[in-house]
Amino acid sequence: MELKNYFFIPIFLFAVGFFVKNLLIKINYVRIGLPDNRFDQPWERIKNVVKIGLFQSKILREPIAGFIHVSIFWGFLIFLLAVLESIIQGFYSNFSLEILGNFYLIISFVQEIFGIFVIIAVLWAFYRRFIQKVKRLNVKGHEFDAAFILTMILIIVFSMFGQNAAHIIKNNFVLSEFEARPISNFLANVFYVNGNSANKFYEFFWWTHILTILTFLNFLPYSKHFHVVTSLPNVYFKKIGKEKNSLKKLNLEDENISQYGVLDVEHLTWKQMFDGYACTECGRCTASCPANTTGKKLSPREIIRSIRQRTEEKAPLILSKVDESNEIMQKTLVHNYISDEELWACTTCMACVYECPVTIEHVDSIVDMRRNLVLSESQFPNELNAVFKNLETNGTPWAFNAQDRANWAEGLNIKTMAEDPNCEYLFWVGCAGSFDARYQKVSKAFATLMQKANVDFRILGVEEQCNGDTARRLGNEYLAQMLMQANVETLNNYGVKKIVTACPHCFNSLKNEYPQFGGNFEVIHHSELLNKLINEGKLELKNNSEKRKITYHDSCYLGRYNDIFDEPRNTLLAIDNYELLEMTRSRDKGFCCGAGGGRMFLEETEGTRINVNRTEEALKTNADTIASACPFCMTMLNDGVKTLDKSDEVQVKDIAEIILENLK
Repeated sequence: MELKNYFFIPIFLFAVGFFVKNLLIKINYVRIGLPDNRFDQPWERIKNVVKIGLFQSKILREPIAGFIHVSIFWGFLIFLLAVLESIIQGFYSNFSLEILGNFYLIISFVQEIFGIFVIIAVLWAFYRRFIQKVKRLNVKGHEFDAAFILTMILIIVFSMFGQNAAHIIKNNFVLSEFEARPISNFLANVFYVNGNSANKFYEFFWWTHILTILTFLNFLPYSKHFHVVTSLPNVYFKKIGKEKNSLKKLNLEDENISQYGVLDVEHLTWKQMFDGYACTECGRCTASCPANTTGKKLSPREIIRSIRQRTEEKAPLILSKVDESNEIMQKTLVHNYISDEELWACTTCMACVYECPVTIEHVDSIVDMRRNLVLSESQFPNELNAVFKNLETNGTPWAFNAQDRANWAEGLNIKTMAEDPNCEYLFWVGCAGSFDARYQKVSKAFATLMQKANVDFRILGVEEQCNGDTARRLGNEYLAQMLMQANVETLNNYGVKKIVTACPHCFNSLKNEYPQFGGNFEVIHHSELLNKLINEGKLELKNNSEKRKITYHDSCYLGRYNDIFDEPRNTLLAIDNYELLEMTRSRDKGFCCGAGGGRMFLEETEGTRINVNRTEEALKTNADTIASACPFCMTMLNDGVKTLDKSDEVQVKDIAEIILENLK
């Protein structure tokens, strides 16, 4: 062993031991959270890690930022072998990975190329953060953190090149047959020194390289860059299948539960706490948030940061069993770290979750905190008193008589399930389709189209109640479960197998959340059925001589929640002489109308109106018709058109109405 080995070994063992100690501390913090099974379907989870984690599919949704991060990420993966080689040399100086033969030839060459990519990416990151000052990257108090990490990355890469160049000079510019180092060879020629100096420079760069790596490793647990360790596991633990965008069911029958929803970090699941440690603070969630974009206090990034901050403060006190009278213990996550106003501003549009590169589940945590406000504290906006009362007494969020639910269908010769349950589809009309004067026209249009296509369908009529989506996302889980269980009982009593609905909120609940209550149905959206009927020739469209321009607004609950983007568009494109114009924010980057998450029933008193922001974008396309496939979206877009005084120029219509108008 050489002298450097005697110095290196204790330094290495101390650094690794210190990191493991801090890692175990974080694990113990997370373990105070509630249980959550995220270990099922391992192969599906591994596929997510490969697609989202390794191939950075979400990162690349933004090309420039994507290039920067992918270059650094893949550079570090490729540098791992160089790091491993340097570490082993700390134990045995003459070790070399040349023993890998031709594989090392490839690795050494790729390391050289990616070294340049990483340098370019880091310098670009410096420019974006400190000169261009991209808004979403501006996190107060973390300027040093970012600069320090980026600087260490540069030192690691430069020291790697310096080490390789000195090695080449030491060997008189003779590389082994298993090495290809064009960049290092160039540097060796430019910065040539004599043999003795080359040996000193090699040792200098080797120590710089290894000490920077060990410093980097032990800085991570104290930094937002801890996501280097936690991001891939967090992707592995993301929700999958039907649970992907559905809320978890609370056990309201457990008499041992004294706290419903989340008041403080110990009421979160371990996964929700782990989200805090996985956050990269990249700001993509906040940049895509409709509430934040229009000037509300809500920032999904700050919600997750607050969870991590509170975990760091309270978890060690819980583990050490500090007395409840402690000042820190007296505080709570909700109210002291996250305000009520932030929680009620959320539209549950899922844009934050969709954009997050490490699959953090912001909406689940926000709704769980709303559940605490409603179920445990009875603290919620005054407007919701009437909504909850109407849902409980009338089965609808509006003050309509439940006995009038089927009045829209008068004269259409539509049978109810009570009259004849033998049918292919149950048409779930929804509250808006039943009571809202504007959306009743959509119910009639869609029902007429199904009749013309000879689709065998029925409605529940007065037996239908609200699907429970509004109550659930507003945090009133008790009321939501009451509605859901009643509906499931009704549907199962009639032996319903297939359901079609024009409301994405009904669609998402019936399809993805009703299975939690024993309701397992094949559920399709009316845009899917219309597209199918047109393709099968059961609905024939006329030839139009007049050219029309139309733009389509993506419903969040249809698009991001259920990946239905093409069917509504294909339905519109089937109409002759209709030009479909896309808004800037469309498809999975679509902007919320502002009505989801129960916001339909709450006033916007902060910032600008979300629906007006979206309507302005639609108007910029110069379309004469704004098409929607959701009752909430239609209401919000109509209000936006009226607010902007464009009612005489632009119409808002559901795709069913547009198809009916163009039917032969």
